[in-house]
Amino acid sequence: MLRIENLCFRYKKRSVPVLQGLSLTLKAGEIGIVLGKNGSGKTTLFQTILGILSPDSGILEFDGVDLKKERPRDRAKQIAYVPQNIQFGALSVLDSVLLGRISYFGWKAGAEDYQAAQKVLEDMGLEDFAGRNVEELSGGERQKIAIARALAQEPKLLIFDEPTGNLDIANEQLILEEARRLAREKHISILCSLHDLNEAFRLGDRFFFLKNGSVKYAVGKENVTEEIIRDIFDTSVRILEIEGKKIVLKV
Repeated sequence: MLRIENLCFRYKKRSVPVLQGLSLTLKAGEIGIVLGKNGSGKTTLFQTILGILSPDSGILEFDGVDLKKERPRDRAKQIAYVPQNIQFGALSVLDSVLLGRISYFGWKAGAEDYQAAQKVLEDMGLEDFAGRNVEELSGGERQKIAIARALAQEPKLLIFDEPTGNLDIANEQLILEEARRLAREKHISILCSLHDLNEAFRLGDRFFFLKNGSVKYAVGKENVTEEIIRDIFDTSVRILEIEGKKIVLKV
């Protein structure tokens, strides 16, 4: 379980805090969606969880381990990151996925690392892509390779930063389905930022609405209201239910 309490962070000693008493919890196998305006602290939150930034104060734990004290190599074995824009270089798909094993092998991959990378490709139905150059693949295919690389770390928590931002509708749906499968079948927790509220409803279990550097609302899908969205985004919407699914419309 990811547990964050009263997390605070500022980029400079006398600057305005970006995170101010932020708290949230995410259980194993849950998909949490982080929502908020630009500048609300989403990226900063992710970077503190990943260890790129060090918080000024607060509790930051995963499965009872204090992440602030954990070595980067050990943290990488538990938490993986899939950014919106990822650069692979002119590598094969297999070699790109193998990079996710660096926290295990250091400088030289062993047979077990190759086996782990190949197993991930098989699990995701990507084994036929193993020898192809990643740069020759479509945006949706590259995003799936990015997820495969993250899974090669054997993480318990996946962080997605706008995973569908540059994808067409078909690949967008593919990535959302893959995220749901990982959470349900592998019991991996997923923390994801999204701009599209309808995508958020299709994917998420828990919703964390950020405002002024803290989580103002932490609710399940059934408790997301028009009033919450209006307060966070300063815009009016209607929430409709069609065939058992929630749809958000601007008004």
